[in-house]
Amino acid sequence: MEMQRCFVLRLCKELAPGNVSFPQFFLLAYLDQKEVLTMSAIAQKMGHTTAAASGLVARLENLGHVVRSVAREDRRKVMVCITPKGSALVRRIREEMVGNLMKIMEHLTPEEQKAWLHIYSKIYDYCQSKDGGSFPAVASGKGKINAT
Repeated sequence: MEMQRCFVLRLCKELAPGNVSFPQFFLLAYLDQKEVLTMSAIAQKMGHTTAAASGLVARLENLGHVVRSVAREDRRKVMVCITPKGSALVRRIREEMVGNLMKIMEHLTPEEQKAWLHIYSKIYDYCQSKDGGSFPAVASGKGKINAT
């Protein structure tokens, strides 16, 4: 538990300047891969109600990381798209995470690096298969990540 706390605290420090929560960052990262999602798809992926997902998206929209629009074929559908500013944030955070991971790997022997990669791959596979790869339910607004 202490190791997990250490990783989360370090991530918070890396993401210092801004006001994006962990769930908001996870949504941005997913949108960065998919480009456009409906509000109901976001709610399903995040494990939230549509109303909760709408609040999450509204905060990202206010920060300029996403834009919402109405679908042409069905005006009841709300489409969410990541902005260049949102993509830049995701890219910056990913680069920092990779850099920190590389620093950690320098402290491991080649055998330990292989073992770590093997374990990490198993965890990744498990997370991808569980609940269709949904994000873990994390309360919005807690654990702020700061974005520029």
